[in-house]
Amino acid sequence: MPLLDHFHPPLSVERHWESFHSSWATKLADALTERWLPPEYIAEEHVHRGASVEIDVATFERETAAATAEGGVALATIGSKVWAPPNADDLIPAIFPDTFEVRVLSMEAGPKLVAAIELISPGNKDRPAERRGFATKCASYLYQGISVIIVDIVTSRRANLHNEILRVMESADSHSLPVDQGLYAVAYRPLRRGNSDEIDVWRSSLALGQTLPTLPLGLNAGLVVPVDFEETYAEACSRKRLTGS
Repeated sequence: MPLLDHFHPPLSVERHWESFHSSWATKLADALTERWLPPEYIAEEHVHRGASVEIDVATFERETAAATAEGGVALATIGSKVWAPPNADDLIPAIFPDTFEVRVLSMEAGPKLVAAIELISPGNKDRPAERRGFATKCASYLYQGISVIIVDIVTSRRANLHNEILRVMESADSHSLPVDQGLYAVAYRPLRRGNSDEIDVWRSSLALGQTLPTLPLGLNAGLVVPVDFEETYAEACSRKRLTGS
């Protein structure tokens, strides 16, 4: 299914982006839960319009997760669903802050967040404050060891939120995307290797009329699953009766 321009006529006046956005998030959550996540993980879509920035697709680890520790690395037993991601395109040095705090938790608060997929909306790219807020949230997840994937198919705004995330994290410009790259998808997987804090990064340029990539989503130090954005995008388009013609 070729990537469509949801933000300019004729499609922008025939279909509401918000409705498609919600449908795609649901397809992503369903695909993760049904095809790739082990039983101790669940995925939920969450679409929120308004001033606050919310997760589009969240992956949670149940408290009963069946994981063992080997050499300080958590390993999950998921049988034939183990998937080895391709080599990362980039490696960003990072410093994951130590946590010294007392937390008061409600037992009804729900499972532990381990990963998030963000389908970028025009509002995320609209003004400096919105861009900074989105980038700060993503950086906060990464500092907590939460994997993140961002997907930007917005053609009506030019800001690059991957580069904004790097600015928030005070990362080197060498890790940035080209300033003229408007459509892209990036997967981030924070890891502690020995005494080094690092973030594996997989970048994929997107283009109208082209198919979407499969990107790795890290669940823990020893477990990565693939997210097929092309398949879920095509399913969402089919549900909305959108074609590539």
